[in-house]
Amino acid sequence: MRMDTRQKMTARDIVNDYTEADLYRVIRDYGEDKFAKNIAKHIVQARAVKPVETTAELSEIIRASIPMKFQKKSGHPAKRTFQAIRIELNRELDVLRDSLDDMIDLLNPGGRLCIITFHSLEDRIVKSAFRKNENPCTCPPDFPVCVCGKKCRYLHPVMAAPPPPRPVHASSCPVHIGRFTVHADHHANRRGAPLHPI
Repeated sequence: MRMDTRQKMTARDIVNDYTEADLYRVIRDYGEDKFAKNIAKHIVQARAVKPVETTAELSEIIRASIPMKFQKKSGHPAKRTFQAIRIELNRELDVLRDSLDDMIDLLNPGGRLCIITFHSLEDRIVKSAFRKNENPCTCPPDFPVCVCGKKCRYLHPVMAAPPPPRPVHASSCPVHIGRFTVHADHHANRRGAPLHPI
């Protein structure tokens, strides 16, 4: 799960060394799993007997902690927990948050930046950064003129106006990126990865 193999910490360390409260926080916040408390409790109970060594062991522990009626509805029961552990291990959201402003600063006037998000946590961070950069002015709203000097740096403000009209065939054609398909209207494919352009 490590993106950087030079990193000393591993997923095994998170699973076997984090407290129950920390496991709960990671699974709840990064996996957005409603059974986070139960999963954390089961992991702690299982590792009290012996350390969790393999993904198969962890997967079985998670499966046992989620009621069967919910397992059938939402794909593999361990997917959210594995996502949460991966995000915690690699500090993915911190890296994204820290690098967004730097990427926007590198744009030329009128330049474009497109970011593909793969889950709602990333989506919220990207939208928030785009909104902040759309109107960075910190002057009180009742000031008649901006005095802070923080103006939008782009020819086309971020998400302020709809893009110019495109030919009909262009908006209905999906963009293929590796094994993912992104539609111009990301609502057309709910399970697709939304594309966020500046």
